[in-house]
Amino acid sequence: MARQPKIDRFNHNVLTKYQIYNSIFITLPFDEITNTGVLLPLFKEVCEKGYDQKKTPTEIVESFFKSYRDNPTDKEKHDLLFRFIQYIERQVVLFDAIEDAAFPVVNNMDGRGTLRSIKEEAQAKGQLEELKEYLRRFKIRPTLTAHPTQFYPGTVLGIIHDLDTAIRENDSQKIKRLLAQLGKTAFFKKEKPTPYDEAVSLIWYLENVFYHSVGTIYNYIQQNIFQGEDLENDLINLGFWPGGDRDGNPFVTTETTLKVAKRLRKTVLINYYRDMRKLKRRITFGNLQDKLGVLESALYDNFYYAKTAEPLSIDTLMNGLLEVREELISKHQSLFLEELQDLINKVKIFGFHFGTLDIRQDSRVHHGVLMEIVKKTNELGLGFFPEDYESLSEEEQIQVLSTISGNLDPSVLDDDMARATIESIYAIKTIQKNNGERGSNRYIISNNGSVLNVMEAFAMIRLCDWKQPTVDVIPLFETVPDLKVSHHVMETLYTNPEYMEHLKRRGMKQTIMLGFSDGTKDGGYLMANWGIFKAKEALTEISRKYNVKVIFFDGRGGPPARGGGNTNQFYASLGPTIEDEQIQITVQGQTISSNFGTLDSCQYNLEQLLGAGVENELTANEANLFSKENKETMQNLADISYQTYVDFKSHPKFLPYLEHMSTLKYYGKANIGSRPSKRSKSTSLDFGDLRAIPFVGSWSQLKQNVPGFYGVGTALKVYEDKGEFDKIINLYKGSAFFRALVGNSMMSLTKSFFQLTAYMKDDKEYGAFWNIIHDEYELTKRLLLKLTGYSELMENEPAGKASIEIRENIVLPLLTIQQYALKKIQDINRSGEDDENLEVYEKMVTRSLFGNINASRNSA
Repeated sequence: MARQPKIDRFNHNVLTKYQIYNSIFITLPFDEITNTGVLLPLFKEVCEKGYDQKKTPTEIVESFFKSYRDNPTDKEKHDLLFRFIQYIERQVVLFDAIEDAAFPVVNNMDGRGTLRSIKEEAQAKGQLEELKEYLRRFKIRPTLTAHPTQFYPGTVLGIIHDLDTAIRENDSQKIKRLLAQLGKTAFFKKEKPTPYDEAVSLIWYLENVFYHSVGTIYNYIQQNIFQGEDLENDLINLGFWPGGDRDGNPFVTTETTLKVAKRLRKTVLINYYRDMRKLKRRITFGNLQDKLGVLESALYDNFYYAKTAEPLSIDTLMNGLLEVREELISKHQSLFLEELQDLINKVKIFGFHFGTLDIRQDSRVHHGVLMEIVKKTNELGLGFFPEDYESLSEEEQIQVLSTISGNLDPSVLDDDMARATIESIYAIKTIQKNNGERGSNRYIISNNGSVLNVMEAFAMIRLCDWKQPTVDVIPLFETVPDLKVSHHVMETLYTNPEYMEHLKRRGMKQTIMLGFSDGTKDGGYLMANWGIFKAKEALTEISRKYNVKVIFFDGRGGPPARGGGNTNQFYASLGPTIEDEQIQITVQGQTISSNFGTLDSCQYNLEQLLGAGVENELTANEANLFSKENKETMQNLADISYQTYVDFKSHPKFLPYLEHMSTLKYYGKANIGSRPSKRSKSTSLDFGDLRAIPFVGSWSQLKQNVPGFYGVGTALKVYEDKGEFDKIINLYKGSAFFRALVGNSMMSLTKSFFQLTAYMKDDKEYGAFWNIIHDEYELTKRLLLKLTGYSELMENEPAGKASIEIRENIVLPLLTIQQYALKKIQDINRSGEDDENLEVYEKMVTRSLFGNINASRNSA
């Protein structure tokens, strides 16, 4: 029987169920005022009709109160609007839970890009041996990052999990009770989470989702592709940033870093202990239960009585399990071998670290720290640096830094940042001792633009009594200028004898991080993606020249504007000119919960990443190579869009518009993440210090999504005006990379809704600026439809489009309230008069951020 189209499966299993359960939800009495659920659908209808009639958010809100409330006071209006916000937040959660529950039905779990599909395709083409060879060396590494825009407290996460289960089981009574619980449970955090709080929230996903999904994938590959033989490669690594990412986060301390590492170790030991108990229920014969019992007791003691227990080493645990396996095979006909092998595989993958805790700091901070170290150690006569170090040329400084080593005691440093930076390196050594080398073995330098940036970090590591450090130094190239010189920086490093010796000890592998988020913020959508593509080509070429295996670590956010969107298509589109032995990406915010939040979605999306790598390796990915003409077209498009975006960014109203007409400044008040919304403490708004998350998120809240399309339309129009649009069509047909960019930009356009802010076009100060944005949106939409031949955006992804439309529809009333409050704030500020309602409106804007952030699933 033919499988139903995906859109039909979506409509039946998601849309219909949402309509049923939402009708139950809005009739539940959550407080003493029971008419909120009755009024919300009416308000939503007023919003929809109002925008069709070109009304402003203010007119819509006021017409609603005029039609459905009897001359309410300001307080009554505000109370009802706040209750609407609360309801809408919970409607988003309900839709999330329904969509998550339907994931394995809506998505083909054995379809293209999944392991079963990969295996069958390789068999059909006679490529099974090539597939096995590739899987022996290929790895993927999703890294959960330290600045989640996911705001749910643990209580709500628990309800979401239980709701997912109840929906799968169609348990209507349980669903009703959970919805009632959801209605009464607080969403809003009164205080900002600490970095440790963030870590605990994300460790929940490691413990409850990744641990099981990764194990399932690895077992499938071992049993079905390798026929049970040992696969030496661990295949899937997990990275972890909360507690280690210091870049612009003053709340991350050495104590936090060590505390998070300890929590990671404890959590993975608890998971092993649970699995060991299950094994003991099955393996009850011979003396094997006694052997498992010894390991079980050791695990128990090591996480409950860690300070006093006999330390358990990873080798002791693994050797004990292998001993049981040997006896199980030789004496007991391999009874329950698969269950035992599952635990062995998990120990191999997760070790005692669970996820590798990366340390990250900004190169500008490093430079200041190093100058402090030079000054202080010279004052103390420690002899690490020459007295004239500061007056040396950059080349001479690099030479000094190359050979430096020592045993620097951080307590001798007076400067807090200098002391904290050196302490963080000593913390890496402590974590390696307790959790194994994989516990923390990567030091990332953000805003890296030069050889000196790398060597300053390298020298500081070697000053921590670590002449031959077991840690990778990873430059992060983010801005367009830094991307352009990245291969020159790496070539200089590869020709530095001391640094090359370090690489030899690290297996001749160099990880390089590339920042999509700040790249887009700096250079616009097309240039950021194309700049990174070209940088990867140049870095691959230079690394191959020096026999270094380069590994790319992509700093991606959720939305297309920050390198997100459909990442699997993106990786499958890369050709042989880019090294592809590993796929490493950051995952953050709602993207963690939406792509990896359940066992099904986690397994599916990890398999898709594996599939993207395999597709590149085993198919004739020469098809992904750019022809000479297509490369010229792509470069020209990137150049035009870059200049268009830079001109736009240079507009005198650009920063004032963000500051006064968007939600930018409210991100810092929302208690979403521990990290400040900008790097500096300055009260003035400086573009360079602005974080990519609030920057992209603010455009998302406005439903303008500028970073995901701005400049694309103008670049395409140049070709249309010259009568050379066929060159763009040839590029689109000939380049999977460009098709992936177009598809992701279409997603940004689909999530835009300019009627929401159309009132701004009449604003004396910002009207002309709003029109610039709107014109580019209309131009980009028209030309992308012309290019693809579609009659509507995302026509090729009807289920994805339907999901976006429902989510946008759910939050339309919330966005209307947000714009209504923003307009009130603007009017109050412009009048210069005191208004007792100003604080209420500001709180309304802040509270309205959450529902939209989560509904977008990849807003920042």
